[in-house]
Amino acid sequence: MRAAMAAAEVGDDVYGEDPTVNALEARTAELLGHEAGLFVPSGTLGNLLGVWAGVPRGSEVLCDEQAHIVRAESGAHAALHGVTVRTWSSGGTGVADPDVIARLVAPPTHFLVSTAAVEIENTHNFAGGVVQPIETLRTISAVCASAGLHRHLDGARLWNAHVASGVPLSEYGRLFDTVNLCYAKGLGAPVGSVLASDKETIERARVQRKLLGAGWRQAGVLAAAALWALDHNVGRLADDHAAAAAIARLVADAAPDAVPHPPQTNIVVFDTGERAADDVVQAAAARGVLVSGLGAHVVRAVTHLDVTYDECVRAGEVLARVFAA
Repeated sequence: MRAAMAAAEVGDDVYGEDPTVNALEARTAELLGHEAGLFVPSGTLGNLLGVWAGVPRGSEVLCDEQAHIVRAESGAHAALHGVTVRTWSSGGTGVADPDVIARLVAPPTHFLVSTAAVEIENTHNFAGGVVQPIETLRTISAVCASAGLHRHLDGARLWNAHVASGVPLSEYGRLFDTVNLCYAKGLGAPVGSVLASDKETIERARVQRKLLGAGWRQAGVLAAAALWALDHNVGRLADDHAAAAAIARLVADAAPDAVPHPPQTNIVVFDTGERAADDVVQAAAARGVLVSGLGAHVVRAVTHLDVTYDECVRAGEVLARVFAA
């Protein structure tokens, strides 16, 4: 990957002159069944632009109460774009319910906040890397289309959903008006996501990206890393899924209540019960295993290409002892 970065042909992307960025944008858009793409520094910016593209200032986007856009993006949608967020509860499953979404849609009136968009996350991060069933997504897409709503997919980990389910990326992508696809997570690129949509929307988003201070110059060195990851690191995501399953089994054997559900992809969510999440995080770190606290009693482990299967097994053994203590 670093050799590809060093050899990348570059130009000024603000003027559309970086051939490697152009190649990444075109290739990603094609994979997702869309016309055009926009390379951005982060998944957060990809989501910020995707929601902005379909939600006028003062209107709302509907999403899950644990969605990344409402929990982990610093309130940027409201602070920068005047977007109201209203949420539904999936009961911790992360799986969206088309009927619930349909009931939440508010019509355009002068006395209500009107619904302009629906956002879906696949895989769902805080629910534990849950894959949205494709039939559910088809129904949600139809509900949104009939109501005239913009459909945004936070596909930061869509690669994992694709590998776990076998559903083509284009089949997911075509159900949404905008799709954010991250290269800097499971695929291991150092930086970047691509927002895919129709050409007109991407041109609007390109201007907004510049307005937000995120215009690239010779970004081909980063796009080259993403292209290399696309060519070499997609299939191996199955290894991360297997490693996550191994961690979950080891912990569940020692403390069954600590694993509410087995992982579908590369994220394991643990319930610490009455024990504080910070206590578990610190106890694991003292034994050489790094996990994240997501709430007062929730801990997350994420597997990725920088940690081997055997290392994940050892981590699972450590976590099992921590939870059993």
